[in-house]
Amino acid sequence: MKAIVIGGGIGGTCAAIALKRFGIETAVFEAVKEIKPVGAAISIWPNGVKCLNYLGMKDAIRELGGQMRYMAYNEYQQGQTMTRFSMDPLIQSVGEQPYPVARAELQALLLDTYGRNDVQFGKRVTHVEESADSVTAWFDDGTSATGDLLIAADGTHSVVRKQVLGYATERRYAGYVNWNGLVEIDESIAPADQWTTFVGEGKRVSLMPVSGNRFYFFFDVPLPKGLEQDRSTLREDLQHYFAGWAEPVQKLIAQINPETTNRVEIHDIEPFDKLVKGRIALLGDSAHSTTPDIGQGGCAAMEDAVVLATILQTNSLGIEDALLRYQEKRAPRVKDLVLKARKRCDVTHGKEMAVTQEWYEDLKHETGEKILAGMCDTILGGPLE
Repeated sequence: MKAIVIGGGIGGTCAAIALKRFGIETAVFEAVKEIKPVGAAISIWPNGVKCLNYLGMKDAIRELGGQMRYMAYNEYQQGQTMTRFSMDPLIQSVGEQPYPVARAELQALLLDTYGRNDVQFGKRVTHVEESADSVTAWFDDGTSATGDLLIAADGTHSVVRKQVLGYATERRYAGYVNWNGLVEIDESIAPADQWTTFVGEGKRVSLMPVSGNRFYFFFDVPLPKGLEQDRSTLREDLQHYFAGWAEPVQKLIAQINPETTNRVEIHDIEPFDKLVKGRIALLGDSAHSTTPDIGQGGCAAMEDAVVLATILQTNSLGIEDALLRYQEKRAPRVKDLVLKARKRCDVTHGKEMAVTQEWYEDLKHETGEKILAGMCDTILGGPLE
């Protein structure tokens, strides 16, 4: 069996690693000549960590991950702690730690684990053709590749998705802009072992520890889409949006490097149930493009990879049957994650400000039990539980 994998991001490389682990031949094709990860970092929750453990990266992910022992929400103007609690009950419940990691370092780990030299870069897929017993991908340089099945891990702007669904999907603007990057840890801004979030006005400022004595930071602001952006005014823009916010927020804005800070308009795609067609399977963002509000986008792609490879390795009824079983297992799970993230997004970012204000009040009485229970429910829906 030979699998053609379109996309060398998190989902594609995880799928290729998983298939290779089961002795399935793979060929990975990535559109860009050099992968530059979108976003500075990613929170890998225990369901994703377990997938990486399963794929042989247990020790490596611990080296890349930040130690996130506590979680806290702070009031936006004075910076007082609204709630702070240990992550230990979550870890004890699910049997693994969460690890925030720099995206570039995670991407490098995945490529090196698979075999960086085995990925063909500069191969942008234009279309896919399926026959009775094979699939061929055509690339914009005029070349093609044929295999027994094709895994489309070509991201939120997937070329292959339309062929699987039979229609073009529209991305839905989630209503806010996210700025993110990495900065050296400064404990006068936030503790080094804590996920700290300042909330107010439907906005948030968040810091997570990653390896190398760094914070992953992000700022969220509800804004119309399509506003002009100018990196030279990035710091001034943030100072304007967060005027009157607490001193640690002002200190963070002063310390960030505008040249390495990303600005992203956040979108998702309405969930759909069809993830496969014949010998073609969608995986990762091509199958379930979500907002980052519950931190499950990358984790869901890792889950996809483990489930798909396991079914292909254990199924004796043929590739098309195996892919239908993959769809049956994954479609309800990923739909749930997309909709949970959307719901969380709307509360956090003031879609209905009265609801958001109620959440702020609830945080003042939160012991951690309710928040961790919600996380636990999401994590325990993964395939390795």
